[in-house]
Amino acid sequence: MGVPRTYISKIENDKATPTLASLQRLATALQVTIPDLLAGGKNETLSVRELLADEFIAELCAHLPRLSAMQWQSVLAQVRDMTLHTRRGA
Repeated sequence: MGVPRTYISKIENDKATPTLASLQRLATALQVTIPDLLAGGKNETLSVRELLADEFIAELCAHLPRLSAMQWQSVLAQVRDMTLHTRRGA
């Protein structure tokens, strides 16, 4: 995959936030999509249409192409935290 095993361990233990490039390499190595990878083994993917129906997501998408790598990491970390919070609260 091109990254040390220790980095993978840190990602798994929420001690590191992967870059989009790392997520893509990991998903490719595991032969899954990035959404499937982020779903934590659950196949609960939403369609793009369903995601864009959310007003916040639709507004956010307009800004994504302009994000720096650091901003992407921040967004991914926040999304990860939201999904973990949702799973625990469910």
